[in-house]
Amino acid sequence: MVSSADGLTLRIATEDWEFDQIHRLNYRTFVEEIPQHARNATGRLVDKFHAENTYFVCLDGRRLVGMVALRARRPFSLDLKLPDLDGYLPAGRSLCEIRLLVVEPDHRRTRVIAGLLRQLAAHAIAQGYDCALISGTTRQQKLYAHLGFVPFGPLVGAEGARFQPMYCLLEDFFARVGRFYASEAPAEPATWSFLPGPVAMRPVVRRMLGELPVSHRSPAFMDRIGRVKRRLCRLTGARHVEILLGSGTLANDAVAGQLRLTESRGLILSNGEFGERLVDHARRAGLSFELSAVSWGEAFDPATVEREFRRSPSPAWVWAVHCETSTGVLNDLATLKALCGGHAAQLCLDCISSLGNLPVDLEGVWLATSVSGKGLGAFPGLALVFCNHTVPPAPDRLPRYLDLGLYAAHDGVPFTHSSNLVAALETALFRFDTGTPFAQTAALTAWLREHLRAVGLRLVAPDEHAAPAIVTIALPRETSAEKLGEQLEREGHLLSYRSGYLVTRNWIQIGLMGDCSPDRLAALLRSLARLV
Repeated sequence: MVSSADGLTLRIATEDWEFDQIHRLNYRTFVEEIPQHARNATGRLVDKFHAENTYFVCLDGRRLVGMVALRARRPFSLDLKLPDLDGYLPAGRSLCEIRLLVVEPDHRRTRVIAGLLRQLAAHAIAQGYDCALISGTTRQQKLYAHLGFVPFGPLVGAEGARFQPMYCLLEDFFARVGRFYASEAPAEPATWSFLPGPVAMRPVVRRMLGELPVSHRSPAFMDRIGRVKRRLCRLTGARHVEILLGSGTLANDAVAGQLRLTESRGLILSNGEFGERLVDHARRAGLSFELSAVSWGEAFDPATVEREFRRSPSPAWVWAVHCETSTGVLNDLATLKALCGGHAAQLCLDCISSLGNLPVDLEGVWLATSVSGKGLGAFPGLALVFCNHTVPPAPDRLPRYLDLGLYAAHDGVPFTHSSNLVAALETALFRFDTGTPFAQTAALTAWLREHLRAVGLRLVAPDEHAAPAIVTIALPRETSAEKLGEQLEREGHLLSYRSGYLVTRNWIQIGLMGDCSPDRLAALLRSLARLV
């Protein structure tokens, strides 16, 4: 239930007296005002899909002043009016329909309509739908367009009761109507995260953690996790992905387990803290490998890696970090693919700080890891392992939790899972459907690097190997990274400076992962310029 500042209440209808008023408002609107149905003696109009509708109502005390219904079962009402309905709609969407949007004349203002639709959109997103259809009355086309509805197809309905078929993408719609119903929107945080994780999240993503959890065995959850896996594969070009409850450390342990099954010797490339952590994963898993390491802040030299392949025996696999978070260096994926392809070696990648921040093409990569809580812009807690081959279970050789084949054999859900974390990840992934944000992230990062240099700060990663979304600053000895980080925190800017490898080197980091506000970034730069 949500109460607005003007005393109105928004909620899902559950009471008999609410349904009675719904039927009466339905009659007054679609019989008396819009002549869509014939008059009757009861003064009530029960919708033909009433049993399948979820009604969102706006109440002034116990008086119904507005309503809207959500329904997700095909055929939709527009299926009965438009042949080949799906041909008009964006491909690959999970559809629902909005029905019976009605507001009493004395409450017909944008705020009430936006509040009803925002409640409906949040509920629909939580249920796994991302595109909603509506038959919008021709009398309110300007309002619908203002709220983000897209018209399609011809008008439907009889003369005097004409409607325009329309659709909206729910995540964009949820954000758009938020400014009309600000009292319901989550409060703007007092501080802003420029951490590499947890990252700043959009309100619609944060909201998913407050929804009621559902069983990991329910059809709704299995449908959702299937959709999320398909979205992740479309984003990366990988054939398969498994979603584990845990961090990137767990994902990399799962990769180490798969490498151990090969009983072959490999090569690990390291040029920073997270390359060194791959070495630790490999040692703990008992892997046989060579190490090729370069200084922190440098990129891998293709000629050096090529020489490693010419050793005898040649490595059967290579494991490397794509974006080295510690330094902000981006290692060239195309070069690594070409080197491994030329020597029939399997390539494994840590993409934890690259996925979601730049295009990542995992086609042909044997195994790769990422997480929900960095560039993808959701809560931390989900570990992602991508692959391009069928992984069989290994019950006699791997712990259950690290056995990727066990996940694959159970449609990705062999154990208890978090419906809330998966819902938040799906909601975060919607932004990649309507145009990727990579160009904006790259432009903001380039702008940030230029302005940091302008105030005299030294950046660890050279421009030619700099990753988007993460900038590591090497502070002069007289400027304490810890003290600077604490001062910035007091001014509302959360930066990364507490990790051991940063403390040792007196480095501080600015992350542009997740929801990055240019205004907030400009405020951070003003604080930095003053403090250093």
